[in-house]
Amino acid sequence: MVLEEKQWELFDFVKERHENQKRKYTGEPYYTHLLRVAEIVSQHSNDEMEIEIALCHDLLENTQCTKQELALKLIDIGYSLFPRSKVLKGVYDLTDHYTSGAYSMYDRKKRKELEAERMCDMQPFSQTVKYAEIIDNAKSIIEHDPEFAPVYLQEVLAYIDDIDEGDPQLYSKCRKVVKSAMEELLLA
Repeated sequence: MVLEEKQWELFDFVKERHENQKRKYTGEPYYTHLLRVAEIVSQHSNDEMEIEIALCHDLLENTQCTKQELALKLIDIGYSLFPRSKVLKGVYDLTDHYTSGAYSMYDRKKRKELEAERMCDMQPFSQTVKYAEIIDNAKSIIEHDPEFAPVYLQEVLAYIDDIDEGDPQLYSKCRKVVKSAMEELLLA
C-alpha cells in the first residue's frame, strides 16, 4: 500500500494518539492493526477516504481523541469539507457506542446486540472498512484466543447480513473468513 503525503501525516497523528497501546495477543504496536486494515481496504477500494477511515477507525474508541480534535487535525492537514465529513462519519460509524463505561447496566451480550442494531445504519463506506477490520481481528482472535473466538464470531454473525452495502468483493472475502473461522473452531 502506498500512502499519500496527507495520509502519512494523518497516520502520524493516529500513531501518536495510540502511542503506548499494544495489540492484545501479540504485543505489537497497536498501529499495526490500523495499517493492516487500511491495506486490506486499499486492495478493494478506489475510495481514498476509506483508507483514512481505516487508519482512524479506533481513534475515538481507544484513545482520548475527540471527534473535534480529529476534525481540526483533518483541517490542519488540508482535507476539504466533504472528505473531512466523510472521514468523521466513517470513524463515528465504526466507534462502539454501547461501551461498558457508558452502559454498565448491560452485560457484554446486551451491549453487542445494541451495537449490531446500530451498525445496520452504517454508511456503505464504513461497512467496507468494517469488513477489513473483521478480517484482521478474526484471524488474530482465532490464532491467539480460541476460547473467545466463538463469542467474537457470534457477535459478527449477528450483524454481518445487515451490513452488505460496502465493497462487494471485500464483503464476500469477509464472509468467507468468518465462515472458515467458524469451521476451524468446529474442527478443533
